[in-house]
Amino acid sequence: MDAFLKDLKHSVRMFLQTPSFTITAIAALALGIATNTAIFSVVNTVLLKPFSYPDPARIVMFQNMFQQGGHGGTASPTEFNWWRQQSEAFQYISAYSFDFANLTGQAFPEQIQATHVSADYFLLCGAKVLYGRTFTATDDQLKAPKTVVLTYAFWQRHFGGDPQAIGGHMTLSGEPYEIIGLVGPDLKNGQISETILGNGDLEIDEPPDVYIPFQIDPNSAEHGHSFNVIGRLKPGVALAAANAQLQAGYREYARKWPDDIIGRTGFRVVPLQDAIVGGVRNSLLILLGAVSFVLLIACANVANLLLARATGRRREIAIRVAVGAGRGRIIRQLLAESMMLSLAGGVVGLAAGYAGIRALLSLSPGNIPRIGTGGANVSLDWRVFGFTLALSLLTGILFGLVPALQSSRADLSSALKEYGNRSGASLRQNKTRALLVTSEMALALVLLIGAALLIRTFIAIRQVNPGFDAHGVLTMRMSLTGPQFETAGGVTHVIHEGIRRISLLPAVEAAGTTCCVPLEDRLGVPFQIAGRAEMRGGAGWTLVSSGYFETFKIPILRGRTFTERDDSGPPVIIINQTLAKQFWPDSDPLNDRIIVARGLGPTNKDESPRQIIGVVGDVRDDAINRHPRPNMYVLSAQLTDRQSARLFQLIPLAWVIRTRGAPMSLSSAIQDELRQASGGLPVARIRTMEEVLARSTANENFNMRFRRY
Repeated sequence: MDAFLKDLKHSVRMFLQTPSFTITAIAALALGIATNTAIFSVVNTVLLKPFSYPDPARIVMFQNMFQQGGHGGTASPTEFNWWRQQSEAFQYISAYSFDFANLTGQAFPEQIQATHVSADYFLLCGAKVLYGRTFTATDDQLKAPKTVVLTYAFWQRHFGGDPQAIGGHMTLSGEPYEIIGLVGPDLKNGQISETILGNGDLEIDEPPDVYIPFQIDPNSAEHGHSFNVIGRLKPGVALAAANAQLQAGYREYARKWPDDIIGRTGFRVVPLQDAIVGGVRNSLLILLGAVSFVLLIACANVANLLLARATGRRREIAIRVAVGAGRGRIIRQLLAESMMLSLAGGVVGLAAGYAGIRALLSLSPGNIPRIGTGGANVSLDWRVFGFTLALSLLTGILFGLVPALQSSRADLSSALKEYGNRSGASLRQNKTRALLVTSEMALALVLLIGAALLIRTFIAIRQVNPGFDAHGVLTMRMSLTGPQFETAGGVTHVIHEGIRRISLLPAVEAAGTTCCVPLEDRLGVPFQIAGRAEMRGGAGWTLVSSGYFETFKIPILRGRTFTERDDSGPPVIIINQTLAKQFWPDSDPLNDRIIVARGLGPTNKDESPRQIIGVVGDVRDDAINRHPRPNMYVLSAQLTDRQSARLFQLIPLAWVIRTRGAPMSLSSAIQDELRQASGGLPVARIRTMEEVLARSTANENFNMRFRRY
């Protein structure tokens, strides 16, 4: 230890004597370590940190498997009730769905985030109840008294942390709810979210404001997929055994519900973490591999600097050998200098990497789960510190060993005859430096090729035609829940009155409504062509009002769009170009009718055929980098009362408005008109379509920005 401390003191003196060399070497190392620390901090948060629930490895998500090889996480009431019977493998099974509610009964109504959960949800997650209780099986029964559980942040914000609020009442969407409990701040149900209805509008890593009982009918025959289902494996039950049981049960399910299994091959469960982060795991690991090349280049740079410096130190080393220093002692001294450099670079790199990734995530976080709003959940913990320390030590050995071995082989006679520092590099050193330079060039070439491919993708995505004109379009959401919206007429009245009022504003070109804003939401249903029993398939399903196509400037390729005369007319439908090409390659689709989702549930049991009145251009409603899918458009005014009430319980209505000037400049005026049209309902999540378009390319933006960083 005494010799080690002497080596460190000597290293410090040497570095202070050559500040330019020291600063250059530390800067090069800090750059390599900073990039690795930055991306590892994200990998740590997303892939390595366990969820905050008890025994999170045993929490699984239920999914459907499809013939095309894919899988889906959303479920139907029929499937949920079926899975709840699988008690041999699972301890708790719970449904949950993100939703919105209007907080009324106060001077200024507001839209809050709500999550519908079944009774076992809090037991499954191990929720800590601070006051009161959570839901029981009685609360989760149909037509049970309306109850609500508060989250900690909402309780603090809205009730000022008053314990007397528990047991009181609050008004949601015009109806009184009894506040029965309060859960602690550690329960963040956003961690178990996936791609479901509305996740384009929610920060999925943040808790909601309130929890509401799901109250799924235990005898439901509804097959529409609109929520997620998670469960906890019983102790001692392996994942493979649970999947075997589910698959065995699927065969019986298929016999009972043959019309519900078209295109599917079975049920399965996957670990919660795989379900949540599976979509980004490969991208993050690829980024981690790419930045390791940056570190290797930095190591080669510093190794070259040390070799060049060693040329001027040959006489010094030769003198030390002459007075009795062994080769091992020389190597240890030189490695101590390398370690000092790498640890200094690690300290600087840790600070720079953490600051850089926080700044990057605040600007462009991408669609990365678990990182929180603006990357708030990305932090320094023992894993990040340990990674940086290990990386610094490994880096010190990596770039210091070769120069140390080279320098310790000093030719004593020739070195002592040399005068001052005018010695030249040996042939061996020249070969080593040439090898290092070649390695640097090869690694840099790999990085350049990868960056070029990213740039190519970045540019290509921006050249993709989304199928609509995003410029000048403003979107905002309104939750139509409450007794006044249990009929289609109540919803249609608000839509008509809202569009009429908005259209009177001088700077508004067109306005409409929809269930699903392009690139944010999606719905899918089965359909059948009337009179052609063999022609069945599945397609996207978008609920719109008149004015929707004009607002987005979606081209009409054949036929016509919806008008207000269709509200009370025969059932009609519009299809997109992809659907027309797939099912009418050589005929005119305007001669046929479509039956949408008949038998999908009690609300669609008697669905009438709809006449195709138009074919519109394709819209990339799923993702900007994916091909358009077949899609159908249905007029919202033609829904039945049961269909309308069911749909708008799940999805807030989206208002879409095309303006002649800057869309946000009209936001206040439009909100005032909509509040008057709806009887005071609030709107939320106001954003332009250009913002929506930018969010759809967030992952590519993150990759590009990180490569630049």
